Amino acid sequence: MIKNYLKIAWRNIINNKVYSALNIIGLATGMAVALLIALWVNYQYSYDQFLPNNGRLYQVMRNFNSNGDTLTFSSTSLKLADALRNNIPEFDHVAETDGQGAHGLMVGNKKFYLYGIQVGGDFLKMFPYPFISGNANVALKDPFSIVLTESTAKALFGSTDVINKVVRVDNRDNLKVTGVINDLPANSTFQFKYVIPFSYYEATQGYVKRARTGSFGNNSFAIYTELKPGTSFAAVSAKIQNIEKGETNNLNAINSNVILYPMLKWHLYNDFKNGKAISGFIDYVRIFTLIGTLVLLIACINFINLSTARSEKRAREVGVRKAIGSRRNDLIFQFLIESALITFIAFLFSVLFVQLALPAFNSLTGTVISIPYGSPVFWIVMTACVLFTALLAGSRPAFYLSSFNPVKVLKGTIQGGKSATISRKILVVTQFSCSIALIISTVIIYRQIQYAKDRPIGYQISRLMTTEVNSDLAHNYDALRHDLLQSGVVTAITTSTSPATTVWSHTDLDKFPGKRPGETVEMGNITVSDDYFKTLGMQIQSGRDFVSGSKADTNNVIFNEAAIKRLRLANPVNQIITWGGQQFRIIGIVKNALMNSPYSDADPTMFTFSANSANFNLIYQLSPNVNTHAAVQKLSSIFNTYNPAYPYDYRFVDLDYNSKFSQEVLVGKLSGVFAGLAIFISCLGLFGLAAFVAEQRTKEIGIRKVLGATVAQVWVLLSKDFILLVMLSCVIASPLAFYFLQKWLQKYDYHISIGPGVFIISAVMAIVITLVTISSQAIKAALANPVKSLKTE
Repeated sequence: MIKNYLKIAWRNIINNKVYSALNIIGLATGMAVALLIALWVNYQYSYDQFLPNNGRLYQVMRNFNSNGDTLTFSSTSLKLADALRNNIPEFDHVAETDGQGAHGLMVGNKKFYLYGIQVGGDFLKMFPYPFISGNANVALKDPFSIVLTESTAKALFGSTDVINKVVRVDNRDNLKVTGVINDLPANSTFQFKYVIPFSYYEATQGYVKRARTGSFGNNSFAIYTELKPGTSFAAVSAKIQNIEKGETNNLNAINSNVILYPMLKWHLYNDFKNGKAISGFIDYVRIFTLIGTLVLLIACINFINLSTARSEKRAREVGVRKAIGSRRNDLIFQFLIESALITFIAFLFSVLFVQLALPAFNSLTGTVISIPYGSPVFWIVMTACVLFTALLAGSRPAFYLSSFNPVKVLKGTIQGGKSATISRKILVVTQFSCSIALIISTVIIYRQIQYAKDRPIGYQISRLMTTEVNSDLAHNYDALRHDLLQSGVVTAITTSTSPATTVWSHTDLDKFPGKRPGETVEMGNITVSDDYFKTLGMQIQSGRDFVSGSKADTNNVIFNEAAIKRLRLANPVNQIITWGGQQFRIIGIVKNALMNSPYSDADPTMFTFSANSANFNLIYQLSPNVNTHAAVQKLSSIFNTYNPAYPYDYRFVDLDYNSKFSQEVLVGKLSGVFAGLAIFISCLGLFGLAAFVAEQRTKEIGIRKVLGATVAQVWVLLSKDFILLVMLSCVIASPLAFYFLQKWLQKYDYHISIGPGVFIISAVMAIVITLVTISSQAIKAALANPVKSLKTE
């Protein structure tokens, strides 16, 4: 029986090639979008899932009570790491880190500048990345050791058999290789090329050694922990919450609650509100899950509309089958089999579409997604999805067609009736409402991105470059600075403890005029050298700049406007503040600059001066008259003179700044692509319906033409109903899109307001697309010879 049903289904597909093609292409496109989004969503949820103990891994963070507002910081102190290690037995492992940074690695003539991580000895026990050679128990015991990833070992030595070989780091120390681990997968939160023991930094960096015996207020490090199996997360959280408050002479510690941030939330939940990670990248995952569902729904609506619209072609078949004894259940089963066959064919095409699209999609999203052909789970899920889609798309046609009365059908009196027409119109409106909402969303996202990009930044990022400072560059800074300025390529140069587009360090002031009892003031802190504000193009609003080479200015400070507003200082210049137990005089106020989020207000920031120019970041402005490529070549020659052990490494500040929009740009591009595909699918359905309506009204059009109707009048006759449906879709889609987009925009402090223009533009676009889609069929019907259509009357 099923074999016969399949034969009949196949014959119907072959005999109705146009409608079958429209059904299959529309459904395949919708399924391809849904599959592509499903693979992307699964990839996002897969982050760190390869670690067997991921459910017991946490980052230690602080909720800081800033005068009633809860601010969450990932920066912690080494004193806290020791307190957790020594006083909380529920932790299996505790590891501190100074974060990830780039260092020069050299073996013979091979030189690389790569990002690595410096961590406590328990890190590789907590994060059990597979070892090719060596093991986690001893790999980081020696301070002067290093663990390489497989690709780094091969790049430096040509093989992974490198235990006990030596790598020179930053042209300063020789570190012995004690282990080689597999390259980290792309869906790992941590991405590094080597691991250096934290004890190496304590042995070689004075500030790290001092921080170990310092206070809870020295929050410059990160801490990761692993709970023992069976330990209660809630119990440990309550136990560590107030662990810093015993340091009663430190307002920073008194106002800090220590929290645990689960590893399973690191990737998707990174936006903290009131001390809890409640949103973040998960918002975009949910958005695209909804988009994938909507596009698949649009494709299913196409199938339903086209199948029910063609019902008259199947009516006599149904009548004959019922007359010779077929039960309604048999007919329903047959039509569902036909739906399943079409859906299966569409699925095969969708897999092909996804396979062809994946290279471009991976390039756009920065992922390494592939179709898991060898996974049984994938095929089980896909089979379930195909069956569900077949049921969703084919249920209404099956129940509708099987309901025909055989007597009326065989007499030729069957009519679709108002109910069939109304239901078809409702589905068309639903379909286009979804598509128009996606168009509106795409326009709003692009407007928001452009609005933020056009916002005044407060400093000059064009032709501004930055290079991280290593020991050789720091030692030769004065000579390097002289040669760069004399080259004619660079107009200004400075150093800073933070890059131009990020504030790495935050601090709390001890005292300032007008400070209230118990008040805390958290703000960014950047130490700079000569010509910092000149190099970045930041404007001094009042007071003065630091004087080049002035040791006296090491006891002075410059605040930005946001900091002065936060401190409530009416006449700030020459007033005294206390920070880190030392008094500083305010000598100047600089205008606000967007050094963190381009969507938020400028952070309150304090700039201190260092006569020692060995800061972390070298920032320099290119001459406006020099070709960029030629400038980089000349700069490379100069840098190699003073840093011969490593290749010249640089970044353009404008690219760093533009990377802050990466998530929004990605969402905008994907929304645009998927909105376009949704419209394409909807247009396939409209094209099929327009052809059906034109065929159904052939004789009516012939009579009208005989009576003098023009081509334009016939075109209007066939088009107006579809235009009215699309206009109704615009009316429904606009308030829904406004509601959800308004909520999305509220996450940004600096955002656009949604005016009526975007809805008008989207409506016009939808109407124009509709007219283009149906006009070919309408004009074809209007130009048909009425003699042929009326000769049977």
